[in-house]
Amino acid sequence: MSEQTGQNQPSQDRDTLRAYEKDLRKAERKVAGEIDPGARGMVVAVCVLLAMVSLLLMHAGSASGLEVLTNGPDATTERIALPSQVFVWLLAVFGIAISMLALATRRWVLAWIALCGCAVASVAGMFAIWTRNTTGVGGLEPPSGAGAGLLLGWAVVIVLTFHWSRVVWARSTYQLALEEERREQAAIAEAFYQALRDKRASGLPERTQRPTPSPEGDDAGDEPTTA
Repeated sequence: MSEQTGQNQPSQDRDTLRAYEKDLRKAERKVAGEIDPGARGMVVAVCVLLAMVSLLLMHAGSASGLEVLTNGPDATTERIALPSQVFVWLLAVFGIAISMLALATRRWVLAWIALCGCAVASVAGMFAIWTRNTTGVGGLEPPSGAGAGLLLGWAVVIVLTFHWSRVVWARSTYQLALEEERREQAAIAEAFYQALRDKRASGLPERTQRPTPSPEGDDAGDEPTTA
């Protein structure tokens, strides 16, 4: 019974190590897909709120951000150019919707999408402001300058781009702790398997058979001495 227990012990140790490593990898994959914004989450939430306010303010002239978004009559009157429409759509989709989803779900993929969208919106906002400051051509009156909504929205997406980049690339302390535990567990498993390989390579049996004592005693085979 004791010999069977000794033979099954290495197998039980290997199964325990494999099960522990499997659970550790599953937890690491789950954490790797999440973000930990920390205090930056509050900054992002305030930026999302300011982005909503910028859509209510005047984008250019008498056209608000919502009218530019829906291509309303005031937007047509103010001759809103394509860069302004692209910027407002990027602000609404990535600066507001995707950013809110990323904060609510804490998913790394959504944070990465918000980062890329806000970065593109920052460039589009620069072109939108540039189109509102050009002079009239071909007898057309110069367009009205950039409104408070456009300037506020552009500043918001720049701040969002900065903070989302820091959130995406930053790694939480829990992720670092899991990685350190994975390295320690891998070192323990490697040492255990190396010990098994060395034992097999030495050719020594796991347990040696104990000699069976003779039923007649140690002196049973001795011949009697004659005087």
